[in-house]
Amino acid sequence: MLSPVLALAASFALASAVTITDIQGPAFRSPFEGKTVTDVVGIVTAKSTSGFWIQGDAVSDDRVSNGLNVFTTSTTILDKVAIGDSVTVSGKINEFRTTGSGDLFGTEIEPSSSSDVVVGKKGNTVTPLVLGVDRSPPTQSLSALDVGPDGFLSVPNNQSLVESVNATLQPTEFGLDFWESLEGQLVTVKSPTVTDFENDFGEFWVYGDWPVTGQNSRGGLTMIFGPNGVPDANPEVVIIGQPLDGTKSPQVAVGQKFEDITGVVFQQFGFFYVMPLTAPKLASSPSFVAPVTNITASSGACQVTIGDYNIDNMAPNSTTLPQVAGHIGTNLKGPDIMFVQEIQDSSGPTDNGVVDANLTMQTMASAIMTASGVEYTFIDIPPVNDQDGGEPGGNIRQVYFYRPDIVKLAGTSPVGTALESTSVITESDGSLGLSLNPGRIDPTNSAWDDSRKPLVAVWEPVAEGGERFFTINLHLIAKTGGTSFEGDSRPPVNEGIQQRTAQVTEVANFVKTILAKNENANIIVGGDCNEFTMTRSVFAPFDDILTEVDVLANIPDVERYTYVFDQQNEQLDHLFVSSAIAGRTVQVQHVHVNQFAETIDDRGSDHDPSIAKLEIC
Repeated sequence: MLSPVLALAASFALASAVTITDIQGPAFRSPFEGKTVTDVVGIVTAKSTSGFWIQGDAVSDDRVSNGLNVFTTSTTILDKVAIGDSVTVSGKINEFRTTGSGDLFGTEIEPSSSSDVVVGKKGNTVTPLVLGVDRSPPTQSLSALDVGPDGFLSVPNNQSLVESVNATLQPTEFGLDFWESLEGQLVTVKSPTVTDFENDFGEFWVYGDWPVTGQNSRGGLTMIFGPNGVPDANPEVVIIGQPLDGTKSPQVAVGQKFEDITGVVFQQFGFFYVMPLTAPKLASSPSFVAPVTNITASSGACQVTIGDYNIDNMAPNSTTLPQVAGHIGTNLKGPDIMFVQEIQDSSGPTDNGVVDANLTMQTMASAIMTASGVEYTFIDIPPVNDQDGGEPGGNIRQVYFYRPDIVKLAGTSPVGTALESTSVITESDGSLGLSLNPGRIDPTNSAWDDSRKPLVAVWEPVAEGGERFFTINLHLIAKTGGTSFEGDSRPPVNEGIQQRTAQVTEVANFVKTILAKNENANIIVGGDCNEFTMTRSVFAPFDDILTEVDVLANIPDVERYTYVFDQQNEQLDHLFVSSAIAGRTVQVQHVHVNQFAETIDDRGSDHDPSIAKLEIC
C-alpha cells in the first residue's frame, strides 16, 4: 500500500496515452477534469482566435465524442498549426463556462507552452459526421432532469443541476445529451432552415434535414405539446455561430434555407453551437409580403372584432409608428377594439416625470387614419411615474383604441386613476357595470409591483340590440433574466413566474366577481401575458372560467405563435373568453406582419398582432 504522501503524488501524476474519447467520456464532465495529460493525438479540424479543435478515432459508443477543443490564445501555437495537421497535444483538462454558473461546461485541453503542441503530417482530411444521415437529434425533451407535468416548463424551477448530477448521456432521448455527445466534433448540417432572426452577434438557430416536430407553415418550429402531453422543447435545433474564418454570415429570417453548413459543435453562452468553418450561403427565402387578415369586419350589434398588439415601447416620435399604424388599420382591417400594450408617455423614454400619453395616442390614431381611413378614439389610465416597469421614463401602459361608430364605454362611471381599484356594480337598470370605467384591478396589490396593472372596461355596441361585454387588457411581468433552455439549471429558471402566477390569480378572482353576478357575462381577457399556456401552472387559475380563443377556433397547434425567440416560434400573447362567448362562433388569426419580415430591422414590433371575431349576444 502506498504511503499517504506517495498516494497524493500518484494522484497528480501525468496520465499518458490518453485518447480524445477517453477525455470526453460518456457523461457531461470529463473523467480527466483537472488532470494533465500528454500526447493526445488528433487532426486539426478548425481554428479560431482562441484555439483550435482536434478530432481522433471514433469509438462505437455514440455517447462519447471524438472531438476536443484546444484552448490557447498563444499566437506562437496558433501560427504553427493548420487545418488538416496531425498533432499531439499535452496540457491540462478543464471544464469551462463562458459566462457564469447558469451555463453547461465545455471540455477543453489547455497547453502551457508551444512545446506542448507537436505538428506531424500535414494535409489530412476528416470526414464530417452528417447530421440527419449518420445521427439525428431527438425531438421532444432536453434533459432527463426536467421532471414535472410541464417538462422543461415545470414549476418549481432549478431543482437540479446537469453538471452536478453528471449523468451518463442518453443521446437518443434528450437534446442536451445529444449535442454533448458531439462536443468538439466536425459535423455537417444539411439543408438548414432558419427558425429565428439573427442575434446581435450574427448568430442564428437552424434545424437540418432531419425529423422535427412543431414545424409550422413558415418553416419555424412552434412550441407545442408532445405526444406524451408534455411541452415539446424542440431540442432538434442548434445555433450557427460566427464563422471561424472571419467571414460574416448574412442576415437571416424565419423560414429561409441555407446550403449545407459544416463546422464544429461547441458549448458556449448557455447553448450548443455549430461553429461554421466559413460563412453560410443562402439557398432560398419565403415571401416577405406582410399578410392581411382574412377575418371580415363585424356585422350588426351582436358581433365584435378584437385586436391585440404589443407595439414595443411606442413613443410619439418612434420610427416604427407609421408602420404599426398600417398594421392595425390595413393588415388587421381596423378591429372594433384594439388591446394595445407598450404605449409610452408623451415624452417617450425621457425620464422627466411626464406620465400623460395623449400625444402618443393621438399620433397613433392619426397615423391609423392616414394609413387606412379607420377612425379610432382611445382611453388609458396614466400610471404613477416609473412604477409600472418597462423602459425607464417611458411609463408604458395598456390602451384601448376603439371605433366610436361601433362601440362605446357603457354606463356613466368615471375613469379611474392609477391607484384606484375598480369593482363590479349593478346599475339602476339592472345592468352590470364598473365603479370606474375603465379602471384597474387592485393596483396596490403586491402582485403588480413594478408591473403593468390590468385595464378593465365595460362596453356596449352603438347599434341597438347588442349586449354589454367586459374587457381586461393585460401586460404581465416581463420574462427577463432566468436561464437558457439549454443551461445547467433543470428545469430552467423562468424569471418572474411566481409573480405572473399571482397576477393571473388576481385577474381570475376579478373575473369571478363578474360571473358571480351573472354567470353568462361576456368577458374578454387578453394581451401580452409573457408566458406560454404550456406553463399550465401559471394559467391554472383560469381553468373552468376562461378558455383561450385559439382552442375554440381550432387553430392548428403549430400556427399558434406571436413571437420568435431562439429555437422557438412561441405564443406570449393570448385572448381568453368566458363560457358565454366560448359557446358561440369564434374566429381567430395571428397576423405575422413582423415574424414574416425580411430582416429583424424591418419589423414594427417584436410581437405579432392577433385578431378575433366574437359573438356577444
